[in-house]
Amino acid sequence: MKPRLGCFHTSRRAGFSLAEVLLTVLIMSGIMLAITQILQAARISRDTIHIIKETQLAGPAIMDMIERDLRGLTTLNRTRQDHLRVQDRVMLGLDGDSLDFVTHTDSLILRQDNGRYLRSDINEVGYRLRPSPIYDDFLELYRREDMGVDDAPYAGGAFSFLHDRVKSLDIQVFDEDGPDADPHDEWGRESDEDIGLPARLEISLTLELKQRVAREQLAMNYARKSMVTYRRVIRLPQALRVDEEQTVVLSIPQAPASEAGTGGAAGGETAQQTIVGGAAGGGGGARGGPQAKGGDGPGGGARND
Repeated sequence: MKPRLGCFHTSRRAGFSLAEVLLTVLIMSGIMLAITQILQAARISRDTIHIIKETQLAGPAIMDMIERDLRGLTTLNRTRQDHLRVQDRVMLGLDGDSLDFVTHTDSLILRQDNGRYLRSDINEVGYRLRPSPIYDDFLELYRREDMGVDDAPYAGGAFSFLHDRVKSLDIQVFDEDGPDADPHDEWGRESDEDIGLPARLEISLTLELKQRVAREQLAMNYARKSMVTYRRVIRLPQALRVDEEQTVVLSIPQAPASEAGTGGAAGGETAQQTIVGGAAGGGGGARGGPQAKGGDGPGGGARND
């Protein structure tokens, strides 16, 4: 019986058909597409969480710091010219207003004195901006703090870095309450009548959230989500908004008059009344005179004359 050579030859040349190859490629493409979509969704979720964290941390923390310092604003022993200063500034086409005042908030920067680190209960505080040396489209925000109070409350001190992607800091000052009040861009200038403390301040801080990576690709609305504006309205207490004559000023109290002076004044009154009484009272007046001269009060001496 002869072997069937044709059958063995056919099995050696057997392979996948075109339909099988296309089906395999289609299945692999579906698997790769599903994996890619899962990775993209995880990346978008991670970037969204990063943006939410940046939104809730950087901006509110800065606004809370500014409000805490303004709530502690003090006008003790200071003229109305040195209560508050707001300057309208523009840098790189962006609003970069500055704010300076004196507050009794504890200092955040420790000062070393003879090996000890000290804090102060009253400090000069300010908020300043400058163009960013790294990014051409942003400003840098700093907090100025000078321990104690000197003759130049709006200058000097140490600066603490707060944020490097600031788009604007706009401060509007209102000298009266109500929706029809006109805002002031500046306050507390030397040649300005707007001095003292205003009724309220409206502060707007615009930040661009920092990207998690250099080439971050979120959704199409990432540019809208990355720019966030924080607004805060701060009302100042009416008790601090007083005239120049009512400002509390520290001074050394005068020493009270001594009892001897009081006794001398009383003796002088007795002498004066006795002299008017007549000749017999003259002797009484002579007796009352030495008591008036012995006192420290000037009133007794005048009455003796």
